[in-house]
Amino acid sequence: MSALAQSPANPPEAFKNALAAYDQAWSEAGLSFMTAVFSTGRSSGFGRYTPRGDAVFTDEEAINIYAEPVGYGFRETDGGFAYELTADYRLLTNSGQVLAEQENFATFSGSGRSRQRELSAALTFQFSGLPAGDYQLETSFTDEIGGATSAFTLPFTVSAAN
Repeated sequence: MSALAQSPANPPEAFKNALAAYDQAWSEAGLSFMTAVFSTGRSSGFGRYTPRGDAVFTDEEAINIYAEPVGYGFRETDGGFAYELTADYRLLTNSGQVLAEQENFATFSGSGRSRQRELSAALTFQFSGLPAGDYQLETSFTDEIGGATSAFTLPFTVSAAN
């Protein structure tokens, strides 16, 4: 029998048990985030980002965020599994005043033969004309399949013009 025609080897029992435990932990965790940070430039894929060294921006600078959601649900399809997450945001002053907000401004969806658990979310915001000061960017994700919602808030500063 050629190498290409051989049936796949079964992984060790310990590996199968670890995968089963991971499946259970994923299901029980609910929607949350492994990572949510400001990044330099846009991410080019899962784990492929550079964290920004600070959270100080000019009023004309794009704000990039990299996030890794976990615990979202899957829907069985004819060929495998699908996921769908939508994102909302709110721009807030430190006192909680809402300056801008938008629901469903981004959708992250896909499907494959296996459950895709390495999902990266690259978000870019442009808030031109913000006065110098401190702000908060609240981003929430809704799992359109599982029904859960989870959010993270990143504080940032707009620097005074030179």
